[in-house]
Amino acid sequence: MDVNFYRSKVYGEFEGQFEKLWQMLTEYNQKYNLTAITAKEDVFLKHFLDSVVGESCFPVGANVCEIGSGGGFPSLPLKIIRDDLSFTLIESTGKKCSYLQAVVDNFNFKGMKVLNIRAEEGARDKLLRESFDAAVARAVARLNTLCEYCLPFVKVGGVFVAYKGDCAEEVKEASNAIKVLGGRLERVENFEINGEKRALVVIGKVAATPEKYPRGRGLERKKPL
Repeated sequence: MDVNFYRSKVYGEFEGQFEKLWQMLTEYNQKYNLTAITAKEDVFLKHFLDSVVGESCFPVGANVCEIGSGGGFPSLPLKIIRDDLSFTLIESTGKKCSYLQAVVDNFNFKGMKVLNIRAEEGARDKLLRESFDAAVARAVARLNTLCEYCLPFVKVGGVFVAYKGDCAEEVKEASNAIKVLGGRLERVENFEINGEKRALVVIGKVAATPEKYPRGRGLERKKPL
């Protein structure tokens, strides 16, 4: 993982757009509490750079579902450097959806939709279930829970990418969930940003997710697979 290559994009080729995104994040954060990280350098490193380093995990022209979008990481930074990607942003908090839509409109992003729904509900929508080339999530839940939220959205042959910190234990405990939900662990890409350990967990979708998943009623978190 060549972090310096992506650093040159955030601080060089696309710096103007990331500066604009930081300004919008700062403005809306005062009203909507989008992130506890607000200092410009911290946002550029811990949100923007961390988001874009995973871009190689997504095929050209992929239709991507982001679960628990929050402040729009990694989707918004990825869209800045990979305009070929399409995104459906799933977020259950209305205020956060308002911010996400404002960014999409302000940047005139094409191929981006914001849906104010819970992941468990979206995964049972026939128009969304197993219809995406990829799903992605960052800072939402532990991996075993996250797999139940995300893998139902991915078509067979697609991929689920989880942005994590030091996650060896999570990967191990999620092995059953991955198998039950139709996934297969492909790889874990470890890297560091300013000394902080980060990881990309890449899970391939090799079989259809059984219809009873996600279970809903909070069971994904209370009783993970």
